[in-house]
Amino acid sequence: MTEYTIKNWQGEDAGNTSLLLKVAKPENAAHIVHRAIVRHLAQARQGTASTKTRAEVRGGGRKPWRQKGTGRARAGSIRSPLWRGGGVSFGPKPRDYSLKMNRKERQLALRTALGNQGDHFVIVENFTEQITQPKTKELAAALTRWGVEEKDKVLMILPEIPQNVYLSARNICNVKLIRADSINIYDVMQASKIIATSDALEKIQEVYGG
Repeated sequence: MTEYTIKNWQGEDAGNTSLLLKVAKPENAAHIVHRAIVRHLAQARQGTASTKTRAEVRGGGRKPWRQKGTGRARAGSIRSPLWRGGGVSFGPKPRDYSLKMNRKERQLALRTALGNQGDHFVIVENFTEQITQPKTKELAAALTRWGVEEKDKVLMILPEIPQNVYLSARNICNVKLIRADSINIYDVMQASKIIATSDALEKIQEVYGG
């Protein structure tokens, strides 16, 4: 169990809360988190890169010149990989880069990543009602009050993402909004600060508590 101090909109302490997650054993934690991140990045690859072999390139059906007597190197087709405009040797073809990882392993990796981010977690009271209209300046000031520095990569976790909050956050550098039921391990490990509302923390406990 990890204990957190809840901050209000002004950045003052407003109570305490906790998060209980079943995480991997310390000796296995780095390995399973690494596997999950590698899988996440592999799943994001489109695998659509493709080149044509000499059999697929158009033309080249006739021998460019006779075999002997010209003083030039012998050639059988203008579509040889040695020629400009010819086929490609050992080039990429469409393929599936996805990696298999059991669902329980993926869940354990995500819980472990969340559990190990305790020092980077900042829990705030539900502030969405404070942003009644899109105001990037107000949200940026609030982030500063919550201890976020300019160089920090911020992952903001909310139970739902209201339009005013989305419009306020989209122009702030290094801030990403995500729903509490759609967290992925890559964003968690990339973030140097994780801002979560108290409602979002309850949702995390409900969805990922294990």
